[in-house]
Amino acid sequence: MSTVTALRAVKGNTKSKVEAELSKTGGLLRLAPCWVPRSFLQPGKRLKLHPDDLYAYGLNRGGIDERWFASTTPAANENRTPDEGLSYVVVGKEKFTLQKAVEDCGATLIGKSIWNKYKKWPVYSKFFDNMGPIPHHMHQSKAQAKLVGQEGKPESYYFPPQHNNVGNNFPYTFMGFEPGTTKDQVRQCIANWNKGDNGILDLSKAYRLKVGSGWLIDPCILHAPGSLCTYEPQWGSDVFGMYQNLVEGREVPWSLLVKDMPKSKHKDIDFIVDQLDWAKNVDPKFKDNHYLEPVPVADTRKEGYVDRWIVYGKVDGEQLFTAKELTVDPGVTAFVKDNGAYGLIAVQGSGKINSQPLNSPKLIRFTELTEDEYFVTEDGAKAGVSFTNTSETEPLVVLRYFGPEVNPDAPKMGAYRKNKFN
Repeated sequence: MSTVTALRAVKGNTKSKVEAELSKTGGLLRLAPCWVPRSFLQPGKRLKLHPDDLYAYGLNRGGIDERWFASTTPAANENRTPDEGLSYVVVGKEKFTLQKAVEDCGATLIGKSIWNKYKKWPVYSKFFDNMGPIPHHMHQSKAQAKLVGQEGKPESYYFPPQHNNVGNNFPYTFMGFEPGTTKDQVRQCIANWNKGDNGILDLSKAYRLKVGSGWLIDPCILHAPGSLCTYEPQWGSDVFGMYQNLVEGREVPWSLLVKDMPKSKHKDIDFIVDQLDWAKNVDPKFKDNHYLEPVPVADTRKEGYVDRWIVYGKVDGEQLFTAKELTVDPGVTAFVKDNGAYGLIAVQGSGKINSQPLNSPKLIRFTELTEDEYFVTEDGAKAGVSFTNTSETEPLVVLRYFGPEVNPDAPKMGAYRKNKFN
């Protein structure tokens, strides 16, 4: 069995290796699984990671409840291992980070527009998988994160059926506040941090999570994600502030509330409350402005495949990321063109992508390589990628996410209500 640890790490510039691989594969880079633990959460056990490996980083680091895709973003974990959160490219018996490949190859991988503006791959996606809910928290805006040398983080959710055979303990997510909530009420919750449950969920509303649907969440909006396994395209940042101090009897330390706020403001409750975008948190049409359901790209059912938008919409007028779900029927080959580079994960079935193996495994050991994840360059995506389902019985299903301003033809928020393809 091939393992990540058995691969030889490449030292120096990766450009020649990347270009040779892209020529061979038609614009594809194979990626190794990228596992991320969280010390304050309990794994949901739906990542296909072997149960013996849930605490592969050590019990003190917490259980593995996330797998990151096409990531050039380091995980903001204390005591993290080198390259934690960074995806590795696999070429033959060698490996190097996708971050390094992007640095060396630039526009060749991610396209001129994104490279010229950001000089990096500015987004990533993950599977987020927990047994129960996590604290009511927010992610800072671009301006707020800049105060501590970080970047803001809008994010999106999609709940893939293939990873949600069970809903676990609490498949509901609290989002924002009930209309009419006041800042004084929230200020009191923060002031009561050390007095037991601070009661911030009393001011919020829980939405039942629906498998096969999703949400788009702006920065500065409070949310307490429930226990469905979630595919999360998002901005390449790991900033957050936890506003809930007790979850299922587990303490949330004050340090997780203020970790991405200026040190001089760590005890300033007014500053902490003002980090929230008040209008968006108390929006009486919150669901209308954030809820997503899939929208087919076109009616291609007669051709044996369906491509659907699963993440779309804009954050403050900007399209920062989008995502699609492709389903290919048994024995069918779909040839799909896209506008820009993307990260891809297969969630069901087996087949080929541009003649390279593409297989969704049943179970993965912590150090094992897989054949389920690729990064596709902009040139490769525009030229078109073939997805062949070699199974006689099972669909091939892949999720892929894109960078900023790549898909001007993506639907607008609420487009699922007008979906004409049933």
